[in-house]
Formats: sequence, structure tokens, C-alpha cells
Amino acid sequence: MSETDAVLVGRAQAGDRDAFEELVRRTSRLVYARLYLDTGDAHRTEDLLQETYLLAFRSLRGLEDAAGFRRWLLTIAQRAAIDAGRRDTRLKRVRPAAVETPLAAIPGKGPSPAEHVSRDELRQRVVAVLRSLPEDYRLPLTLRYIVGADAEEIGSQLGLTNGALRGLLHRGLKMLRDRLPPDFGTELDG
Repeated sequence: MSETDAVLVGRAQAGDRDAFEELVRRTSRLVYARLYLDTGDAHRTEDLLQETYLLAFRSLRGLEDAAGFRRWLLTIAQRAAIDAGRRDTRLKRVRPAAVETPLAAIPGKGPSPAEHVSRDELRQRVVAVLRSLPEDYRLPLTLRYIVGADAEEIGSQLGLTNGALRGLLHRGLKMLRDRLPPDFGTELDG
């Protein structure tokens, strides 16, 4: 039988690294989805995910309510994203001069830079609309369609039954489609 998060937190607080690794395994997609909603950038999200777990590991002994581990972890993730945004703002003020590399002039085999930019812009538009949805729909949609989690995992992460999750996904997708421009899908074909 699988141990509860609270039991694993207790073991991790006592120094059991395997217990903390299991907590990371159980919650990584949830935290990734939350951070992705904040950043809209997969690489940035990965960095913040690592930072979140490092901060959580360092401060785990101070967690008093083991049953509230996921809520506590999401709060750490949110603070990590805010702090990173502040750091970025400071760094933008003192931006180093750009250095051109000869390798940048060599064409690659993948999509052109213009195609990358176009896809990034589309992704940012979808994420912006996703952020505008009510909270109940944002996280399930992000977990399912951006992170790629299956229904069982999402239900376990968010504490939802299969029927409740299906309803949230259905209504959330409808809201998302209604808020996207009617010609949105044609931009992907061109």
C-alpha cells in the first residue's frame, strides 16, 4: 500500500532522502504546471522547478502541517517565480553587450528562426488565455495538455474524481476555445 504524503513528509523530515525523492516524484508535474502558468517558458520552468525543490528540501524541517505539504510546496514555487522575476528585472538594467558567435550564422536543420518565433508567439497567446480562465480550470488544463499528465495522475495530484476531472477539462477547453480568436487554428497550418 502506498504511503500518504504526510507519512513521507515525516520520514523526509527525519532525514530519509528516499521519502523526499518520492514526494518529488509525486508532485513534480503539479509544481511544473503551476510554474509554467507563471512563466510560459519550459526552460525557465525547469530551472524554477529545481530551485523550488532545493528550497523545499532545505526548509522541510520547518513544515509543521505535513498534510499541507502540496499547498506549502506550491507557495514555495510561487515565491521562487516572483524572486526570479525580480532578479530578471535587476539584470535587465545592467544588460551586457551582445556577443556574436560565428556558429549563429550556420543554418540549422530544424525550423527556421522565424518559425520558432511564430510558434513561441502562438504558445504565449494560448498561455495568456489559459491564465485568464478561472483557477479551477487552469491547473487541470495545464497538467493535461501542456505537461501531458494522464487523467489518473491529474486526479491524484488535485484530489479529483475521474468524473469531476472530465467535467473540468471539458468546460475548461470550451472556455479556452471561446476566448481564442476564431482564426487561431489557421495560424498553425500556415
